[in-house]
Amino acid sequence: METIEQKLGYRFHNKTLLRTALTHSSFANERGANSESYERLEFLGDSILGYLTAEFLYRHDPKLPEGQMTRLRAELVCEQSLHKIALRLGLGAVMRLGKGEEHSGGRERASILADMVESILAAMYLDSGSLDAPRRFITDELLSHAEISVEHRSADYKTRLQELVQQKPNQIIRYEMTGESGPDHNKTFAFRVLINETQAGEGVGRSKKEAEQAAAREALERLQP
Repeated sequence: METIEQKLGYRFHNKTLLRTALTHSSFANERGANSESYERLEFLGDSILGYLTAEFLYRHDPKLPEGQMTRLRAELVCEQSLHKIALRLGLGAVMRLGKGEEHSGGRERASILADMVESILAAMYLDSGSLDAPRRFITDELLSHAEISVEHRSADYKTRLQELVQQKPNQIIRYEMTGESGPDHNKTFAFRVLINETQAGEGVGRSKKEAEQAAAREALERLQP
């Protein structure tokens, strides 16, 4: 228990919570009615994970559209992401499995390992009485690893605008510089984006690329419901 606590960066006051979070239903069933599996904790942990991830996305970019936040949250909390966390923590070696599940390769099963990450989140929350410990854990183990991806997805407004506009045939996007100011070492550029020669957005930036992205972002805000 001490080893997994070190990896989690959290020391449990109630060790039973951690033990339950690591107990598969196959083990609990073999031990009888007094033994509890992680399933109820996993149910709670799933909601905690969803909330903390939504909170991160909401604060990460105040102008990130709701639809994009929904898609990013689904990517971040998917089984594959949680499985990677479980592998980094070595949960397969410490989980409590029944004999049948053990023999069928349960320690390597992605679905079990992903569920166990969620059950541990819930155990942290119940043990500490707050979301601080789960939030630190999720930030360190999931969100910090995904931050570059989120930055890319949220900042690549030109690609997203292109994808949106191309849903209709015969649409043409064009970017046009409308001005520049400042000394050579600290210029500011202004661009607008036109769709079928009609202005859809405009923006400024310290580089032409940044100004184009700003223009595309404004266009997306206007075009998306």
